[in-house]
Amino acid sequence: MAILKILTEEEANDILRKTSKPVTEITPKIETLLNDMKDTLIKAGGVGLAAVQVGILRRIYIIDAGVEEDKHEIIEFINPEIIAAEGTQEDVEGCLSVPGRRGMVKRPMKVRAKFQDRNGEWYEIEAEELLARCIMHETDHLDGKLYVDIMSRELFDEDDGEETEE
Repeated sequence: MAILKILTEEEANDILRKTSKPVTEITPKIETLLNDMKDTLIKAGGVGLAAVQVGILRRIYIIDAGVEEDKHEIIEFINPEIIAAEGTQEDVEGCLSVPGRRGMVKRPMKVRAKFQDRNGEWYEIEAEELLARCIMHETDHLDGKLYVDIMSRELFDEDDGEETEE
């Protein structure tokens, strides 16, 4: 397995702003990409990683659903589609492609998505809270959007994510 270079907004904004193309065939090259993305995500300590973030314009991302409990539960999403979204949550987001920054972002509280796995099988997932947020964040990557485009405000070191009274 290999650790891939994660592109940043500063150095590769043009690539990160492109729309990723669907995966038409799951080849050994795609399987290797998924394996390498997993190793890269774990080494970087992130929660999610889209293929575009490593320079591959394909509709693929992975999410580590166990990162909060210090156990890695990687979910691989190929050709994901958001089927439904409801409710609202606002919380802090960051991104491996936007290092050193974070901001408040409003996302749906619940989402339902369909996606393929590495065997080409289709699945649906219903997600809430953090997992729903991650699915939306990574899906945005596939559409050339970054969280900084939709954040309500940027947070700085002295901020804890709470609104301050003026």
